[in-house]
Amino acid sequence: MGQLLLSLFSGIFIGGAAGFLGSLMLPKRMSLVAGPLGHLALPGIALALIYGFDISLGAFLFVILGIALIWLFERRTNLPTEALTAVVFATGVAIAFFFLPIEQAEAALVGDISRIQFSDAVFSIALCILIVFIVKVIYPKMTLINISEDLAKSQKISVEKYDLIYLLLIALIVALGVKVVGGLLTAAIVAIPAAASRNLAKNLAQYKFLSLSFGILSSATGISISHLTLLPAGPLIIVSSAFLFVISTIFKR
Repeated sequence: MGQLLLSLFSGIFIGGAAGFLGSLMLPKRMSLVAGPLGHLALPGIALALIYGFDISLGAFLFVILGIALIWLFERRTNLPTEALTAVVFATGVAIAFFFLPIEQAEAALVGDISRIQFSDAVFSIALCILIVFIVKVIYPKMTLINISEDLAKSQKISVEKYDLIYLLLIALIVALGVKVVGGLLTAAIVAIPAAASRNLAKNLAQYKFLSLSFGILSSATGISISHLTLLPAGPLIIVSSAFLFVISTIFKR
């Protein structure tokens, strides 16, 4: 029961933070960037599995490297972030296959929240609270940037600075998400709750709240079903989230 509670609380906080961040990413049409960055985390996860250190740390180091490359290439080219992310992610996946131990591949690909340790859970929860706080602080300015970068610049908002903060937040949520749903499914915990929320929300406040709530509900449902069925929690979380999305389309306003 103790391990279940650790998994449940960690998953709830990570799912909620991912959903809340997704509400900011969806208007920017960047929610799927979390997916390629999740794949980019695979080399870091592979090295963590080989050398026995925390997979989130390994994922974070490689994702930060990828974020830095994307940000630098963005400054030097006219290519959209999505295109640059695809280039970097493909390279990351190729590198991962050199290192990833086949017998431990499942944990890297679909996650394994059921084995999370107490110290990892506390750290993950604290980091999720920080992510939600930062997203809340930057939300108004990022919303304006999403509407019009030129308008944001006229208000003396540094688009480059906020884009970098935004990318760093994605890196953090990807690093946390690999424990829950693995490198392959990270985009889903970011994109699906926000998409379901958009179907139901009447205003921006509802949109943010429902995105966070759907992220929490999906994680809680998936982990609970996993405990009862012994199936992997990661895919069950995504299926739960997809089910919420289908329901939201039925009741779409």
